Amino acid sequence: MSTETEVPAPPAESPARSWRGIGWGFIVKLMLMMLVNAVGLAIIMSAWGIEQWTILWVSVALLVAANWIYFAKRTLPLKYIFPGLVFLLVFQVFVMGYTAYVATTNYGAGHNVNMQQAVDAALIQDERQVEGSPSYPLAVVRDGDTLGFAVTIDGVVQVGTEEQPLAAVDGATADGSGMPTDIPGWEIVSVSELLGDQALAQQVTDIRVPVSDDADDGSLRTRNASTASIYKSTLVWDEETTTLTNTETGVVYTPNEYGTFVGDDGSELTVGFYVNIGLENFTKAVTDENYAGPLLKVTLWTFAFAFLTVASSFLLGLFFALVFNDDRIKGKKVLRTLFILPYAFPAFMSALLWRGMLNAEFGVINQWFFFGADINWLGDPWLARFAVLFVNLWLSYPYWFLVCTGALQSLPSETTEAAKIDGAGKWRMFRSITFPLLMVSTAPLAIASFAFNFNNFTIIYMLTNGGPRFTDASVPLGSTDLLISAIYQISGIAGGRADYGLASALSVVVFIVVGIVSAIAFRQTKKLEEIQ
Repeated sequence: MSTETEVPAPPAESPARSWRGIGWGFIVKLMLMMLVNAVGLAIIMSAWGIEQWTILWVSVALLVAANWIYFAKRTLPLKYIFPGLVFLLVFQVFVMGYTAYVATTNYGAGHNVNMQQAVDAALIQDERQVEGSPSYPLAVVRDGDTLGFAVTIDGVVQVGTEEQPLAAVDGATADGSGMPTDIPGWEIVSVSELLGDQALAQQVTDIRVPVSDDADDGSLRTRNASTASIYKSTLVWDEETTTLTNTETGVVYTPNEYGTFVGDDGSELTVGFYVNIGLENFTKAVTDENYAGPLLKVTLWTFAFAFLTVASSFLLGLFFALVFNDDRIKGKKVLRTLFILPYAFPAFMSALLWRGMLNAEFGVINQWFFFGADINWLGDPWLARFAVLFVNLWLSYPYWFLVCTGALQSLPSETTEAAKIDGAGKWRMFRSITFPLLMVSTAPLAIASFAFNFNNFTIIYMLTNGGPRFTDASVPLGSTDLLISAIYQISGIAGGRADYGLASALSVVVFIVVGIVSAIAFRQTKKLEEIQ
């Protein structure tokens, strides 16, 4: 009998760390990390370019962490969870944090840039052609992606871009009219190319080339890409006092705490900038008379819509599930298929079809079922709310029909058989056994459905677009608007005056409300587990 002890073989090295053999695992990992580093460096350089230091340092930290995790030996669990953590940080934490940040600002129409950008915009908007300015023959020149102007001044060809003022170019030539014909280091853009490329032509007309380093000398602009004139702004920016002064009227514009330049005569510039206003957007929703009343109605309707939709669709789906769970029903498979057809239709398309059918004048609902009566389903506030609930019931009950059918078929038969032996009737068995057991599996889905319908933008936007509008409010909100569609209206995406700060504040409120309701509901559903 041998007394030698076998030494266990060392664990095989992971293919992703091994150079032995072909080493394909390590090569693939190396190529993937090269791709990750390239993307990461591109993001870092972009953040550096726009001076977003928080994004830059977070990107640097994530890139360093990625390289350390995937090239270290003792970080095996992190290798699996790190991509998920990055996606969580980018798509959840960052989005929520940025929304909360915007909610504390006055970001919106007229206040969507920072102070320096607002000053630049004000100077550009106020630019006027200098009286008596000569018209210089112009050639549009290009160096890669950089566009510039070439003009001949006092017989000298000079070239400038938006970043570089005019400067003479050695070796440049011009024809008898002064039009530059050859500029070393620059390509002259032909007129035919400008005429055939509208985007390029618009880019040329937007260019402002400084005449010199002194901003008071003005800048060259062109309207026809063949001649240029000097333009100046009547506004002058003073960095020390942070004021804009109109040199013609003498009015001095000073920025206030709301990001607006207010003149000493009470006038305001149309260009403003975003500033931090604290919690003003949150209090504005309940204190501003333009928003408080309409938003209160919208909030009450949102809760009612979400609750009634879930309750009605669940009860109708449960009813059909109980009916078609009876063994005496023939053709159950065919009937179940027919009942779930609405669930297979795209919700937005169904809503549009119902919008047409509910048309008061031409809709088939009035023509076929109400003898051509003029019932304004979508124009009356209460009828519109009823229509929204009815259409959403039509869309939602198949889901609960499927859920309840599956839950009923999974219930233990021993319990119901024991109840029958004890003499319990069908209603008693349903009330005391079937329904409680059914709720164990369906209650979490009902909570999720409540949260979904709380933010059910599609049905509202496609069916009523939030209408009919409130007649006693100045804001663009209506009787069927939910909070989510109200946020859409206030954000100004659909046109009108945008208020992203208030829209973000309402988004935060909706998030908190849905979170609290869901947390309380899930806590209550734990009691149902005791039934099992």
